[in-house]
Amino acid sequence: MQTEMKEITDGRFDYAALMQGVRILSDRYPFLQFSYLTESVMGKGIPILRLGEGEKELYYIGTHHGAERITGALLLRFLCEFCALAEGGHAIFGMNLAYILKSRSLFVIPVLNVDGADIAANGAPRDSLLYARLVGMNGSEDFTHWQANARGVDLNHNYDAGFAEYKRLEPTLGITGGGPTRFSGEAPESEPETGALCNYLRFNHPTAVLTLHTQGQEIYYTSGDRCPPRAVAAAQRLAKCTGYTLAAPEGAAAYGGLTDFCIQKLGIPAFTFECGKGKNPLPQSDLPLLYAETREALFTFPSMF
Repeated sequence: MQTEMKEITDGRFDYAALMQGVRILSDRYPFLQFSYLTESVMGKGIPILRLGEGEKELYYIGTHHGAERITGALLLRFLCEFCALAEGGHAIFGMNLAYILKSRSLFVIPVLNVDGADIAANGAPRDSLLYARLVGMNGSEDFTHWQANARGVDLNHNYDAGFAEYKRLEPTLGITGGGPTRFSGEAPESEPETGALCNYLRFNHPTAVLTLHTQGQEIYYTSGDRCPPRAVAAAQRLAKCTGYTLAAPEGAAAYGGLTDFCIQKLGIPAFTFECGKGKNPLPQSDLPLLYAETREALFTFPSMF
């Protein structure tokens, strides 16, 4: 199983690879529940997977940005190892996984921006009605650095947390509409991906949320001067696990993100991992290193709450 998952995640990680990995895992492990969060702009289902039946709910979210789809591959690799260890009754990093699954529920969305990931991996689909618009927004047929969803909205600026402030900043950044990155959309939660996720979080009352991005080897855990109870201690433990630096986002990165939304609107601890080091998109060959850096943090995150 782990060899098969390695082949899926090490190659060109696109929507087809994501769904292949999700189906293999959900077929192999009956305790892994598989459903869809919603459909994307282009009609692709966004898979969400659940482990455990406990009241405390911990969320792992990957790939807000298309060119950062390596984070989705990372979360699939984590799920694969977690399921194998749990099935075998094993412990890891001092944690009894059977106890974790009884006392907590883990929700994993490997790829929130399924359209953007596919566009960054394979280019704009020529048979789509959106093809001409996507090429126009991008300025070329090279979509290697595409971050946005299929409407040209940067999902991690589309949350209702500092949205108005960021909207005033956009003209100074040369942002006038949809494009490959940083356009926040016409309104908070205007996109099906973010709207569905926010409603899901509001309804389910999560305990804490961990979001994976690339790159910089940093951890964000505040929103302006706001920091929920227990977040500092957890952030310090996460930093120790990963060797990453605790930091505060600056400039445009400080507005409209999922971590900001969770802290400001839900009042819960939330953390952004900027995984790895280099220039986006990080090569898929970096995946083993990224997983080695974050593995202990991913496994022990539920025990911190």
